Amino acid sequence: MLLCTARLVGLQLLISCCWAFACHSTESSPDFTLPGDYLLAGLFPLHSGCLQVRHRPEVTLCDRSCSFNEHGYHLFQAMRLGVEEINNSTALLPNITLGYQLYDVCSDSANVYATLRVLSLPGQHHIELQGDLLHYSPTVLAVIGPDSTNRAATTAALLSPFLVPMLLEQIHKVHFLLHKDTVAFNDNRDPLSSYNIIAWDWNGPKWTFTVLGSSTWSPVQLNINETKIQWHGKDNQVPKSVCSSDCLEGHQRVVTGFHHCCFECVPCGAGTFLNKSDLYRCQPCGKEEWAPEGSQTCFPRTVVFLALHEHTSWVLLAANTLLLLLLLGTAGLFAWHLDTPVVRSAGGRLCFLMLGSLAAGSGSLYGFFGEPTRPACLLRQALFALGFTIFLSCLTVRSFQLIIIFKFSTKVPTFYHAWVQNHGAGLFVMISSAAQLLICLTWLVVWTPLPTREYQRFPHLVMLDCTETNSLGFILAFLYNGLLSMSAFACSYLGKDLPENYNEAKCVTFSLLFNFVSWIAFFTTASVYDGKYLPAANMMAGLSSLSSGFGGYFLPKCYVILCRPDLNSTEHFQASIQDYTRRCGST
Repeated sequence: MLLCTARLVGLQLLISCCWAFACHSTESSPDFTLPGDYLLAGLFPLHSGCLQVRHRPEVTLCDRSCSFNEHGYHLFQAMRLGVEEINNSTALLPNITLGYQLYDVCSDSANVYATLRVLSLPGQHHIELQGDLLHYSPTVLAVIGPDSTNRAATTAALLSPFLVPMLLEQIHKVHFLLHKDTVAFNDNRDPLSSYNIIAWDWNGPKWTFTVLGSSTWSPVQLNINETKIQWHGKDNQVPKSVCSSDCLEGHQRVVTGFHHCCFECVPCGAGTFLNKSDLYRCQPCGKEEWAPEGSQTCFPRTVVFLALHEHTSWVLLAANTLLLLLLLGTAGLFAWHLDTPVVRSAGGRLCFLMLGSLAAGSGSLYGFFGEPTRPACLLRQALFALGFTIFLSCLTVRSFQLIIIFKFSTKVPTFYHAWVQNHGAGLFVMISSAAQLLICLTWLVVWTPLPTREYQRFPHLVMLDCTETNSLGFILAFLYNGLLSMSAFACSYLGKDLPENYNEAKCVTFSLLFNFVSWIAFFTTASVYDGKYLPAANMMAGLSSLSSGFGGYFLPKCYVILCRPDLNSTEHFQASIQDYTRRCGST
């Protein structure tokens, strides 16, 4: 039985010893020890610890505690007096000297520390865990205290496996004179003396004693004159005897000790509330509800999304609609001047595919407004990515084709003829667009964008959004467009010395750089902001990309057609080509 007990308490004592002896370095004061043949230990609260809520174990040093405890000091002095009286007596314990070790147990941590010091071996500061505890000899023979139930229970749990007594087993044998009064106990360890119940009446530095009643054992009787009791309340009202006062609203009762009437008040955390039917446990709010800290009820969460009636939505909606009208107007203008040199040099009928892809991307941006739906989530990002891919493919192949015509047609005629005969421009656009289409279809099938209700970002909001920006498909589609953008940038830069009417390096370079900046700004914003206007930032980045592509490639040509018709002539283009030929011949 003792072996099982030793094993059960072994881990507890090992952890307690490591914590106590490593963390608590307070040495016993010389006034707290008295050498002797046999040592007794006294655990008394000479100081009162600070009452506070702790969320993890902490060591409380008694020299830093809040106040001096007079009651503990009286117990402390009573034990010292008792030991000295026994040592001075020739009848009680002849030829034996009692000693003591007294500890200030101002807190739970100090109480555990003192108990472990009591159990340590003589002259050492550690406890040896043995299988047979009958032969274990700690520093002291018995322990008196602590005076509170909670700490006494902790001390008893640590002392009992080592068979150390609270000295009460033999107390009924004690019989001695103390200031001409007989001190004795019966078989129940109750004193056989009679008592007077005395009140101390303080008045400034002076005090008086008032006998309020008496207690006797033969016969057993308790007499109290209640009229002599002076209470400190208003009109001598009897104070209410409670361990803890009621908590504020929204504060749960955390029981301290073994009794439900003794508790500390702790505010309910955010997202929880205190139901009056259970004052000892905070209840979690529902999924669609929230509550601030210290709340008695839950409140409905506010559902947020990029609504059409907001001013931000109006601005973005107007800008996107304006871009669509410009795309439609440019398509009509190019159709009217389809056979002019400016439109043919811009790509001819390929321009309508570029304008259509930009229009598709612009149309997809309307899916960011309003409450997200399944069709909007499926189409808004995928359609934009595919439309912008077609535009970038056309832009890349257009710049590359100009480089082939002016730089490689005479130097590498075989490659040039193979490119023309096999419709290289159209084939590149088809293959490039088909690759992005495959990525988007895989995205929609494997990582299907769906409407979602997000509860984790803000405690009081429900964010309505689509799941596309968190998927691998979105990242792959975006990286593919980034690769195409760099290809278009490289081809346009290689054509920086082409004839003036065919040199689009400056405008295209500017539009692609603006495209890069727009998306970098969006992803930077998304990394630090996760609120309701994130879809608006996403839409703004897409709108900036489409606008920069349209402005960098089509607006200069529209300006020539509408404002400089003299530059939209065959003679002007031929003169520009002849000038380029002369410059190349001279170099």
